[in-house]
Order: sequence, then C-alpha cells, then structure tokens
Amino acid sequence: MAIAYKRVLIKISGEALAAEKKTGYDFAFVSAVCEQVRKCVALGAEVGIVVGGGNFWRGVKDGAGRIERVSADRMGMLATAINSIALGDVLSQCGVKAKVLTAVDIQGVGERYDAKKAIEYLESGCVVIFGCGTGHPFFSTDTAAVLRAAEVHADAILLAKNIDGVYSDDPRRNPDAVKYDEISYADVLAQRLAVMDSTATSLAMDNDIPVIVFALAEQDSILRVLQGEKLGTLVK
Repeated sequence: MAIAYKRVLIKISGEALAAEKKTGYDFAFVSAVCEQVRKCVALGAEVGIVVGGGNFWRGVKDGAGRIERVSADRMGMLATAINSIALGDVLSQCGVKAKVLTAVDIQGVGERYDAKKAIEYLESGCVVIFGCGTGHPFFSTDTAAVLRAAEVHADAILLAKNIDGVYSDDPRRNPDAVKYDEISYADVLAQRLAVMDSTATSLAMDNDIPVIVFALAEQDSILRVLQGEKLGTLVK
C-alpha cells in the first residue's frame, strides 16, 4: 500500500496512554497504538514520536501554584521520559526497533538528542521517541513535536488527540460547534482554536509543516492518516 507521507512525527498525549484509566497506562491500548506504528514502519514510513506526560503530571496545572513554574515543567519532562521508556519497550515487544532520545541527560533512559543522529536512526528503520520536550521550561510538548519535526525534516505532524479534529468551539460544551475538514494556521491563531499552543502553531506555520489532527482512539487512525485517508482536520 502507498503512503502519503514518508517521514512523520506522531504527537501522542500522555493522557491518551491511560485511556479510561486517566492515569498510568492502559497497556492494551498502548499495545494497539504500537501495533499501528509497526504497520506504518512495515509500509516504509520513517516514524518519530513525541509523547506528553499528562498521565502522570501536567506541569503548571498540577503544580497549582504550589510548585514554581520551572520546577513544575521539569517534573513534566521527567514524566515524558517515563512514557518514552514505556513506548520504547512495548514497541520492542511488537518487533519494532526503537530508540529513545532525550532533550536532557538522563543516564540509562536514552541517548542525548542530536538531530543528525535522529535522522540516521529514522533512515535505518528505527522508530525514534523524543523525550523530555524541548529540554526547557515554558515550552509544551506540542512545541517540542513541531521543533523535532522541523529538525528531522518530517513531511507531516500527526497530532493524535482525544478529539476527532479541530472544531470552531469545544464540542463537549457547545453542540453547535462545527468541525473543520481543513483550516489554515492563520485561522487557528486568529480564532484561538485549541489545536496546539500558539508557539507550536506559529512554528509549524513558519516551517510549512502540515498538521493532521485526529482521534487516536478511532480504529487504525494513525495508519489511515499515513495512507492519506481524509481523517480529522488538516491544518496547513
């Protein structure tokens, strides 16, 4: 089968790994996601992954003003490292070669991130999992995903979320919210739509990287998007 994108960066929220459990892992769901990634690699795709840490810790939100912002963000980076290890291990069990690269030095967790090394791994057929966000506080894992996509020259960012696309408003609160099949970066920013944070959206726009927003829980969603099916919302 043909694929629409040769090299992709998949962004997965930490909360998605917990599924209905809300915290920790739903390993049946994690295994299903990794099996999709295996199929993508088998089709010839080069896959990078940035995973959030929200199934353990959500920086500012969980710090609730009791933990200083920089410390709260660094705790979030550690949560993404935990998730990176988990994903790498489950991918290995699926028969996929995986490498964890971290934006900060954590001995035994993964190699220190280097763009050239990441590209070498991708070209060799390894799935590269980028841990610890950008390595700096005040930047989200959405921004990290776009930054890594730009650095490794990804053809697209696959933004796997708990919602099936981009809406004019929160569909959980507003039943009249309209889902977009396609929308521009400029409109996302102008309407302040909750796709990614504004820094991530601006970076994607400046580097002309298309972002496909779709529901991770939908059957074979990653694989279907990779093959070019019009699923979710295309932001470009």
